[in-house]
Amino acid sequence: MAKCEICEKGILTGHRISITRSQVSRRANRMWRSNIKKVQINDGGHIRQAHVCTRCLRSGKVTRNI
Repeated sequence: MAKCEICEKGILTGHRISITRSQVSRRANRMWRSNIKKVQINDGGHIRQAHVCTRCLRSGKVTRNI
């Protein structure tokens, strides 16, 4: 999966923990995927496509070409 070209946000990995017992004994691998979109951006007068997370789009770190 792609990373954000602005903030380098990508996939986070960890464990899904089953706590049905008194001891934490069951663990399964899990991935948290970030919300990354492929959009057209203005890069110093040039229009190009980039993978950008929605947080960077909302905060205004990228000027989107409409």
